[in-house]
Amino acid sequence: MIKVRSKGLQDYLKTWEEMKYFTENRDPDTLDELWTLEHNSVFTQGLSGKPEHLLKATQIPIVQSDRGGQITYHAPGQLVIYCLIDIKRLGIGIKKMVSMIEQSLIELLSSYDIKAHTLKGAPGVYVNDSKIAALGLKVKHGRTYHGLSLNIDMDLSPYKLINPCGYSDLKVTQMRNLTDNILSISDIQHELSEHLINSVEKTQN
Repeated sequence: MIKVRSKGLQDYLKTWEEMKYFTENRDPDTLDELWTLEHNSVFTQGLSGKPEHLLKATQIPIVQSDRGGQITYHAPGQLVIYCLIDIKRLGIGIKKMVSMIEQSLIELLSSYDIKAHTLKGAPGVYVNDSKIAALGLKVKHGRTYHGLSLNIDMDLSPYKLINPCGYSDLKVTQMRNLTDNILSISDIQHELSEHLINSVEKTQN
């Protein structure tokens, strides 16, 4: 069983501290959790992040995070799901976990008539080589935290201030630009959570 917590609009640093606390203090019987939320406008830099990927000075806060990957952007209109999963208990590795997240995103987007794909060597999900979803995880004691972000209906202009995920000239897109379907973040967070939970449950069969 996986518990889903809908957290609304959250400050990045506060949520990061809560994720670390949860991961440090869980025990072998603690249920896995998915946290669904949006963040106030923020750039986050991964562990291997290079400062040159921030292209221009900005008033947007920049947080040095402990997740994998390079620089990315979060803001209202983007769905974030943090995956607090005991992969050791599931008997899977980090590559399998990344693949499960990517596949869940592709299935979700397909239900909105958006054909998405992965790119070898570049984690995340893409539509016609434009990035629509980013992911970055941290594993501690066999448990993951951090997770994914899916662009739904947001201001994409701050992406021009960075090399998204460390790739220069990488185009970024969002669901609003790709479908005529009505987009509700609360519906999408529920649907994507279900895809993620189903992926995890399949590993237990």
